[in-house]
Amino acid sequence: MQKITMADVAKAANVSKSTVSQYLNKRYEYMSEETKKRIAQAIEELGYQPNFVARSLKQKSTSTIGVIVFNILHMLTTQVLRAIEDVCQERDFHVIVCNTDDDPEKEKKYIEMLRAKQVDGLIIFPTGRNYEWYEKMVNESFPLVFVDRMVPDLPVDAVLLDNYKAAKLAVDHLADVGYERIGIVTPPLVSYNIPRTERVEGFKLAVKARGLQVMDEYIVNLEIPCIKEGLTKLFRSGCPPQALFAINDLTLMEVLHFVQENQLRIPHDIALISIDDVPFASIYTPTLTTIAQPAFEMGRKAAERLFQKIERNNEEKEPQILRLEPVLKKRQSVSWRSNP
Repeated sequence: MQKITMADVAKAANVSKSTVSQYLNKRYEYMSEETKKRIAQAIEELGYQPNFVARSLKQKSTSTIGVIVFNILHMLTTQVLRAIEDVCQERDFHVIVCNTDDDPEKEKKYIEMLRAKQVDGLIIFPTGRNYEWYEKMVNESFPLVFVDRMVPDLPVDAVLLDNYKAAKLAVDHLADVGYERIGIVTPPLVSYNIPRTERVEGFKLAVKARGLQVMDEYIVNLEIPCIKEGLTKLFRSGCPPQALFAINDLTLMEVLHFVQENQLRIPHDIALISIDDVPFASIYTPTLTTIAQPAFEMGRKAAERLFQKIERNNEEKEPQILRLEPVLKKRQSVSWRSNP
């Protein structure tokens, strides 16, 4: 079967090869509607498939970006990805998504693979443990944007939540309605996970600012599978917390499992607030008070920033750190506590 070429399309449409090339690259400035219609018809009738590899070599662009996420099961991740994909669709770019499970070795392999495929840029939810690879891309002026996390002392653009404000919103709302003994549930605190450390630090600062005591035993700092066991020990103590702050959707799920298994009543036995406005928050019984992250805005801003770096050949040296505003969604899992 003979391969259809651009010359065949040009002949069928009665135009030059350069005009067909301009059409394929969406450069329509001096092209009439009739010419565009003839070229489109010729492409369809002949079944012409552009050679994207040849185009990428000629244009020095693959029209592809890579997105490396640390956990595709997080609601934040899926929403950010959707927004990134929307921006890429507007620009006729393709997206390759890789999931690291927060494993630095997997992250390193994906960075190598995507660079080998000559993607035009990368958006990474960084594990934080591949500093030399991030630094190498910075030194090469490779377009790179971090999402949800940043890496200290590394000049890379980052888009993330204002985690201190999110924690303050949670504590202030609980304190405003009469809660004094407030606990926090988090996976293990590690230096490379910026959101966790900022949310816990923000929680402590907010508790102290309200004149309340930070209780070390109320900080449930465990791997996800161990959270229920930790909560069980805490609630068997003589003075359990009156309210819990779950720092993300995965910790929230463990808290809800614990509540259900121990037949606790929300908010009568324990008030509950979490970061990430999970889809079921407004239909759970009782409805769940949450701190919503502007996930779609995060994804769009990250993609737009990456395209700015691609189009300007990453000439800007000063990194931009965008901290987006959290939003408190008041629902029934936090109510007025008349007898604190």
